[in-house]
Amino acid sequence: MLDPAYAEVIRRRLEVPLSEGPDKVTTLEEAVRRLVKPGSVLHLGTAHARANVHVRELVRQWWGKTPGFTIATVGLGSPWTALIHGRLVRRMITTFLGEGYPFPVPSPLIGKAVLEGRLEVQNWSMLTFPLRLLAGAMGVPFLPTRSLLGSSMEEDNSRQGDFQVADDPFGGEGRIGYARALVPDLSLLHAWAADRAGNTIIAPPMNENLYGAMAARGGAIVTVEKVVSSEFIRRHAPLVKLPGQYVAAVVEAPLGAHPGGMYGMDVPQFEGYAEDLEWILEVRKAFRKAETAEAWIKEWMLDVPTQDHYLAKLGYAKIMEVKGRADTDAWVSELESLSEGLPAEPGYNATEMMVVAASRMLAEKARAHRYRTFLAGVGNSNLAAWLAAYQLKQAGVDIELMAEAGMVGYLPRPGEPFVFSFRNFPSSKMLTDIFHVMGIFMGGRQNECLGSLAAGQIDKHGNINSTIIPGVTYITGSGGANDIASSAREVVVTLSQGRHRFVDKVPYITGPGQRVRTVVSDYGVYQKPDEHGELVLTGLFAGKPEAEAVRGAKEACGWELKVASTLRRFEPPDSDELALIRLFDPRRYFLGDQP
Repeated sequence: MLDPAYAEVIRRRLEVPLSEGPDKVTTLEEAVRRLVKPGSVLHLGTAHARANVHVRELVRQWWGKTPGFTIATVGLGSPWTALIHGRLVRRMITTFLGEGYPFPVPSPLIGKAVLEGRLEVQNWSMLTFPLRLLAGAMGVPFLPTRSLLGSSMEEDNSRQGDFQVADDPFGGEGRIGYARALVPDLSLLHAWAADRAGNTIIAPPMNENLYGAMAARGGAIVTVEKVVSSEFIRRHAPLVKLPGQYVAAVVEAPLGAHPGGMYGMDVPQFEGYAEDLEWILEVRKAFRKAETAEAWIKEWMLDVPTQDHYLAKLGYAKIMEVKGRADTDAWVSELESLSEGLPAEPGYNATEMMVVAASRMLAEKARAHRYRTFLAGVGNSNLAAWLAAYQLKQAGVDIELMAEAGMVGYLPRPGEPFVFSFRNFPSSKMLTDIFHVMGIFMGGRQNECLGSLAAGQIDKHGNINSTIIPGVTYITGSGGANDIASSAREVVVTLSQGRHRFVDKVPYITGPGQRVRTVVSDYGVYQKPDEHGELVLTGLFAGKPEAEAVRGAKEACGWELKVASTLRRFEPPDSDELALIRLFDPRRYFLGDQP
């Protein structure tokens, strides 16, 4: 029997407390006022949930001033555009600027700020941006990468001293890029839960992970759905991704990611909520023009002093709606409500033919080269990869879909074509982060990945531009496009054709064209004989005489197009192909007008 003296020491000294650590709980108003300084480099986190409640507080406290912030974030769109329109931000370090969900388009207000010189943008890719944060968190000056090589980002970021290229110092073949560590002043994050000391739980997928908070000089302001006890944190320790030592302040802010969503996992205390689609579309509409953007900012930011006021303004019905849409099978009833819009006629439009042809090319390449994974960009390239994956699976071919935010082996559900759709999380076989998907599973030692990309422009050598047309428009930036073009075994590009899109030479290389071997447009299929070759018209779609179809392709091409001596004819989509892509995109964001 244990000596009573030892039992007393255990009771008095070794008992696990319900709560432990310093109390960092405060209001968001106080945390921002105390920790955010003019000229700060602010990291806005996107690790699963976007820091929307933080942005509203930044706007409230700094509107009408010129703090000259540098914002570092994976991607920025409305309502965060308020930071740029309000001139709170002088410089962006990012991979994407524009409207993202539920489909990507350039932002007029962001484009105007860039072209007028009011906003400086340092462009990175989906992998290299968080790689810089990881280096900052590790305390090393840089980390190596094969992304950016041969792109305009290599040149631009080298000139600014944040990226260098050298031969492999260990004698391997090829050049290696070195991305300089990024050390923000402060990180702003929204998460599921934290205890009063700041030990923080987030749900996967984790996008760039929490290395921005670990790198930041001042740590992180963490808003959470719920402040919990240390005992709760211990019970769910596998979900804790940020220890309290990196947290400067904790704020309870239910629905703090709205209009974004929060995936609830299988923790009963975490009641998930989905993206608020209709609300986001209204925000995007408001931010097309300065005057309507300012009216929206006043109504939803400046005149809403706290998160409690924000929730009251949203209203009970809206809150219940987004929580209901988070259910795993919510897409079933949503699709029912959209079913009247699904075309009943067997006809098809040019975009549907393009998507189906691209999916057939992806499936052929997967079979021929034994690719095991697809990594798709957004838009029609995504629909093509989804269709190809389902066709291959039906035929017994082992193929898995991945998404750069950290989704592996997912099965896309009907109703919404957004590549990172909330409804696809539960069908994933693995939920992780960018480093695993982009850095290892696609670009690592056992790379068997076929990329499927869209683009703003493409040239005759397969170089793609999704970043900027100087003097004309800022498009959106790389996102993961550069990483896919740099590291996937091969790339298929799906892109509606016109002379403004198919250009002789892109003015900005977002992704180099060496691995781009096939391009599918609404005019036909183009292929390169090798990585340095020129795109040649090799395939046409049924429905037009060959001479007329070739003439149309040439007229819609910005270079002197070469035509193969024998052209492949692609048959019309069959009923299953049309049904699947229409179920994925019932609102026809990408498929366009009904045939």
